[in-house]
Amino acid sequence: MRFRPCIDIHNGKVKQIIGGSLRDSQDQAEENYVAAQDAAYFARLYKEKGLRGGHVILLNHQDSEYYEATRAQAFAALAAFPGGLQAGGGICADNAREYLDRGASHVIVTSYVFRDGQIAYENLEKIKREVGREHLVLDLSCRKKDGEYYVVTDRWQRFTDTKVTLPLLRELGKSCAQFLVHAVDVEGKAAGIDGELVGLLAAYTECPVTYAGGVGSFEDLEKLRQAGQGRVDVTIGSALDIFGGSMQFDRIVECCGPKPHKNM
Repeated sequence: MRFRPCIDIHNGKVKQIIGGSLRDSQDQAEENYVAAQDAAYFARLYKEKGLRGGHVILLNHQDSEYYEATRAQAFAALAAFPGGLQAGGGICADNAREYLDRGASHVIVTSYVFRDGQIAYENLEKIKREVGREHLVLDLSCRKKDGEYYVVTDRWQRFTDTKVTLPLLRELGKSCAQFLVHAVDVEGKAAGIDGELVGLLAAYTECPVTYAGGVGSFEDLEKLRQAGQGRVDVTIGSALDIFGGSMQFDRIVECCGPKPHKNM
């Protein structure tokens, strides 16, 4: 298990939010923490600690008045740690190359591939041709409905008809280098992991999978390690002391990284 850090940007600022609270209307989100430092500061910190493979996420819609400020922050972070961070949020075949050119190691895609409730295989092929499978991360962020996990899109606001299952991971894994999975119902709450989802992710072994959501203590981290059989990487946001939480960032680095990883 490896720690992959995050830089979430909303309304031009680095924030930690409760994932399920995000709304395009008036650019609303329930905030856990708003950083005084800019995105480049955190990118330099991760670079200093050797934490490659983290992600920068743009949380504003492209129609938002804050979008350009958010994008500028993302580009600054990528420039501060070239090749060390992945970029996601509004990525499509038309703009993906720009993020790689600006220093992203990978682009992270959700809504472009999961559209109108279905998997848009044509778009998946388009972006894979544009950036190469080796630079593509699919975000299977999901919420539970009727006892099953469904991919959610549009900044986690819209349910698709796509269930997160082992066969789905195996199918989509042929087209990407990694998966990023936010457990949206527990995201930003630091109130415990979704062990059932982690167990599902652990059964998939073909390429790296990163889990985000609910880690609020070192006990949660150990539960994640056990449920994920040491194979599922982790992102921690609101619970970190650098984002106003109680978990010591340096202790996380000591116990979970950096470590070499295929297709980092």
